Amino acid sequence: MAASILIKSATVITMDSHNRVFEGDVLVEGGRIADIASSLNVEADDVIDARGRVLIPGFVQTHIHLCQTLFRGAADDLSLINWLKKRIWPLEAAHTAESVYASAQLGIAELIRGGTTCALTMETVHHTEAVFRAIEESGFRATAGKCMMDRGNDVPAGLKEETEDSIAESLSLLERWHGQADGRIRYCFAPRFALSCSPALLQRVARLARERSVLVHTHASESKDEIATVERETGRRNIAFLNDVGLASSNVVLAHCVHLDDDEIEVLHRTGTHVAHCPSSNLKLGSGIARVSDLLERGVSVSLGADGAPCNNRLDMFTEMRTAALLQKVIHGPAAMPALTALRMATINGARALGLVDQLGSIEAGKQADLALVDLSRLHATPAPDPVSTLVYSAEAGDVDTVIIAGRVVMSERQLTTLDENRVIESARVQAAAISTAASVG
Repeated sequence: MAASILIKSATVITMDSHNRVFEGDVLVEGGRIADIASSLNVEADDVIDARGRVLIPGFVQTHIHLCQTLFRGAADDLSLINWLKKRIWPLEAAHTAESVYASAQLGIAELIRGGTTCALTMETVHHTEAVFRAIEESGFRATAGKCMMDRGNDVPAGLKEETEDSIAESLSLLERWHGQADGRIRYCFAPRFALSCSPALLQRVARLARERSVLVHTHASESKDEIATVERETGRRNIAFLNDVGLASSNVVLAHCVHLDDDEIEVLHRTGTHVAHCPSSNLKLGSGIARVSDLLERGVSVSLGADGAPCNNRLDMFTEMRTAALLQKVIHGPAAMPALTALRMATINGARALGLVDQLGSIEAGKQADLALVDLSRLHATPAPDPVSTLVYSAEAGDVDTVIIAGRVVMSERQLTTLDENRVIESARVQAAAISTAASVG
């Protein structure tokens, strides 16, 4: 049983339906939020004095690639398709179970340090078991799936797979890992994107995901080249094609969706499909600026993700919130995407995309105790008359002080408690060098 924790005198940013912000206390018992009030006179195993700090729901990132964290800095200054074919696919093909484990640990450590408590992550074709081990051991919360790729040009031999093999391995991982670690770990089907998956595979995934009540996590409409190729091969724009094969649905999260027309936005709205916006990745790869304000206005569910380390090159939700808001202001004017909207995309909207809105994303009694304390007293965040504005426009990952997942303190006063940071860094360096040599890149 997780220890009880009383967080005292925090500025609590609830992200509930009323967006309440108040000075007060939060009690954690049995891994869940037991009570919140302006003052709680109760006993607890641990008491955290949170004066001068804000308490927020842990960030929920809805598009990550933990297996790519070791590739940080190894794939700069390339457009999407060249980035994949010249760097990422050869590097992923060179992965071993040991390197995938080291990559996942490195990514999880960075995510926790920045206040992210939950992520939706797509791994590579092989060695996904190693990612689940890293998630389980670290105390992190994640929905993860093995990448599925049964077609495509210039795909390395190490990533090629047959349709039936891809499905069989995915189902095996689902049976082994979905719901493990008291529900912290969940499985999703993760077909890479339309260009690397046959229509038959995508149709099977859509059906199996419905039957097994799990998510589908894939990429869509990230670059103009990708869209043009899909249209040339199928006669349909990307979203229309995905809808045809059953992958426009409330259990589907589409990463990016940079280039959409009005009809595609309507499909996403009508089907309840979720969009994971990755502004830094879209900028670094030169993919474009997504129509996020239009999506939100139409009622499409939009959340945030950093994407992978080699196309960002950080896994920092503070960066994504700020960048997302500023980009929409450039297009639509300064009133577009207020700070509160960006913060909701980083928290409660992410929980909604994962089908966990009744469990995560806000500070309310009965929900999972996934929480982060952020110190807004440092130079770059002072003064802080509006804590929500300060979080989105001024705060940094280094301001996160304490992180709790499922009632367990995984970082205390900037010190990771479930991961040995020095060992994680050293292992990452060793494994990154080995992969670079094996893949003949870098």
